[in-house]
Amino acid sequence: MTRKKNAWDCGTGNGQVAFELAKNFEQVFATDISQAQIDNAGQANNIIYSVQPAEITDFSDNFFDLIVVAQAIHWFDFDRFYAEVERTAKANALLCVTGYGMIEVSKEIDDVIAHFYKNVIGSYWDAERKYIDENYKTIPFPFEELETPQFYNTLNWTAEHLIGYLNTWSAVKHFIKQNDYNPVDELKPEIKKLWGGNDTRQIKFPVLLRIGNVNPTLEL
Repeated sequence: MTRKKNAWDCGTGNGQVAFELAKNFEQVFATDISQAQIDNAGQANNIIYSVQPAEITDFSDNFFDLIVVAQAIHWFDFDRFYAEVERTAKANALLCVTGYGMIEVSKEIDDVIAHFYKNVIGSYWDAERKYIDENYKTIPFPFEELETPQFYNTLNWTAEHLIGYLNTWSAVKHFIKQNDYNPVDELKPEIKKLWGGNDTRQIKFPVLLRIGNVNPTLEL
C-alpha cells in the first residue's frame, strides 16, 4: 500500500495501535465508545481521537486508506460496521482485522492454562469470545481477502507477569464478582512450580489477522 494519508483505528482502546500508525500515516483518526479510554490514550500530534461507535461515524465518504480493528471486531455489529467501512474507505483501501490468540509458554503450562480457561472460567466468558477462540476465521468478512502469513508476538515474561496477565481476563473478573474469590490464586502455585528455575521464559501470542481489499471497483 503506497497511500498513507488517512488511517482509522477503530476501537482504539488505549491508543497503542494508533500510536504506531501515526509513525507512518499523515493523519490517524482513532475512535472508541469509551471516553475513559480516550482520556488515557497515548498522544501524538497527528492522532485525532473521538468518542464514536464503530457503526456510525461522522467521517467523510471515501476518506481512509487503511482501517484497522485490533482485538475489538467481535464486539461490533458486523453488517453495520462493514457498511461504514465501505462508505468511508477509498478505492482499494485495506481493512485490517487483527487480534491475538491463546498465550503459548510450554506444553505443561499451556495445558494448565487451557484447563483453567475452559473448565474453571469457561462459562464466565462473554459470548463474543468465541470469535477469538475461532481465530477470527468465523467472523463475516465480505471483502476481497489477501493471504497473510502467521505472525507471533514474542515476549520475555516472569511468572508474575503471566499471573498478572491472567488476572486481566474479563472472565476472571466475572468469576470474582459472582464467587467472591479469585480463581487465579489457586492456579498461581502450579504455574510457579512449572516455571522452574528460569527467571524469565519466552512467551508467544499468535496474531490473528485478516486483511481485505475494500471498494476495489470504486472509481478513483
